Amino acid sequence: MGKGGLGVVEGRATRVAVLGCGYWGRNLVRNLAHLGVLGLVCDAAEAGRRQAAEIMPGCPVVAELDDVWSSPIGGVVIATPAETHFEVARQALEAGKDVLCEKPLALSAVEGAALVHLAEQRNRILMVGHVLEYHPAIVRLLELVRSGELGKIHYIYSNRLSLGKIRREENILWSFAPHDVAVALRLVGSLPFQVAAHGGAYLQPNIADVTVTHLLFDSGVRAHIHVSWLHPFKEQRLVVVGSRKMASFDDVAKQLVLHDQYVDVQNGQPIPVRGDGRVVPFAPDEPLRLECEAFLSAIETRRRPLTDGMSGLRVLKVLEAAQRSLITNGEPVSLPVEACS
Repeated sequence: MGKGGLGVVEGRATRVAVLGCGYWGRNLVRNLAHLGVLGLVCDAAEAGRRQAAEIMPGCPVVAELDDVWSSPIGGVVIATPAETHFEVARQALEAGKDVLCEKPLALSAVEGAALVHLAEQRNRILMVGHVLEYHPAIVRLLELVRSGELGKIHYIYSNRLSLGKIRREENILWSFAPHDVAVALRLVGSLPFQVAAHGGAYLQPNIADVTVTHLLFDSGVRAHIHVSWLHPFKEQRLVVVGSRKMASFDDVAKQLVLHDQYVDVQNGQPIPVRGDGRVVPFAPDEPLRLECEAFLSAIETRRRPLTDGMSGLRVLKVLEAAQRSLITNGEPVSLPVEACS
């Protein structure tokens, strides 16, 4: 047990615990501490507990999950390894806690559906950390799409590439692609009816380092998502091609650009029309801070957050279909069409 026992810090009524203070969990600890709601940190590893104590001196730090379940903490944020997400989230919900689980929600749609059902049964908030959906640039892009500024959406492509962080527990598809899948589903407003994926495992047997996933929607929109941790430079770019204009978001350069470019058809001949690009401003807020605030708001209002359990489940369905396709060397996998609220 960490210093100070299982008490909570003084201040705001809402209190949350962070489970896991590693590579990503430390960012959650930092944000929740700044928001004045961090009441407890749990990490089985001594290094994680030490890191939590450095970020938030005086905050109770424990090693056992049972100490969290028996605490007065109302909400938990799960930042443990992906393969533990289902079991830890299940225990949290059964203990009566509201849950924000980092992506992916689980490692199968069956497990994801079980968590959604359990949260509804226990009247608990279940939220997934699809942080890109809270990015002010993505919010602004979604506004442009829904306003008709781009016209009819034709194509979406996303590149999320870098050298590392290489994982042993999950492949690149499950590690990098959930954010881009979530955004694509939000932009289109439905699940794809067909998913196909290709990739390669070069560093570790049966753990893909590079994948390209193609999504086909019944509206005619196509999307491709290219992810890799075996790439010479970092690139995080999303492009949306519409009938009137195009938009691109470069998350490395932190720039959203609306391109006045399209393809016109004159006398049956497609003619590219090139225009200037306009930088679209967006708020400088940290996406993770906004995600944490959305979780706190959901706890306090009891309203479903944007990236609720059903959102996480839809992403799992796409990832699972992509994984099946990957195993069969790109054989397309069909999904039932489902709208995204």
